[in-house]
Amino acid sequence: MSESKSAQAASSVTASEAHNGAVNQVLDVTGLPCPMPLLKAKLALNQMAVGERIKVLATDPGSIRDFASFISLSDHTMVESHTHEEPYTYIIERG
Repeated sequence: MSESKSAQAASSVTASEAHNGAVNQVLDVTGLPCPMPLLKAKLALNQMAVGERIKVLATDPGSIRDFASFISLSDHTMVESHTHEEPYTYIIERG
């Protein structure tokens, strides 16, 4: 998939939201099956600077396991995750 299509799923956050310790980007991958939520998140993280945060919204139940494993093997930090109901929400800080 091209970078432009990946960028379409991501949206920028306003400067005031980012300044308040919020996220720099939101990636909506709801409705996408495994492994697409994680793959799109990896692509987005690769384009971000260290310390920036991304909020990922997903509905794939496999994303719970996938994101936990990915974070444990990377330099990134899971700042928050909410997986008790859909959409599952992951806030990841680029390491």
